[in-house]
Amino acid sequence: MTTQWYSAGMKPTYVPPLTEQQLAELDDLYRTTKVPRLRTRAQMILLSAEKRLTVGEIADIVRESDATVLRWLKRYMAEGVDGLHDAPRPGRERTVTELYRQKLVEAVRRRPRSLDLDFSLWTLQRLVDYMAEETSIRVSAETVRRTLKD
Repeated sequence: MTTQWYSAGMKPTYVPPLTEQQLAELDDLYRTTKVPRLRTRAQMILLSAEKRLTVGEIADIVRESDATVLRWLKRYMAEGVDGLHDAPRPGRERTVTELYRQKLVEAVRRRPRSLDLDFSLWTLQRLVDYMAEETSIRVSAETVRRTLKD
């Protein structure tokens, strides 16, 4: 059983009815995002606005806590669709750029000898060295491995 996010005399928290544009934005986000968290957040908003479900009912459906659902409903009401994205996180920016990622995939798909290299098989360390020469970005072998896995 879930707790209600309102006490006697208070109304439950619902997202107000959506305009056609808001509905289209949420529907597009829900259907096209590759980020599961964003899809779940869009689903929370849609369930509240269209089905008029309570925070507790939505939490049961999306398998999140009541507090999490309430936070995303309020954030959507304050910031719109942009508020559903994760806030920037502190720390150093990523070293691996999209261009680096593309060049890495291109290199892996080719045989090293076709790139005039003295070996026939790629290893992580060979990829690290090759990519450092090609892009002037040196990362660890683990970073190359994770980038390829992604």
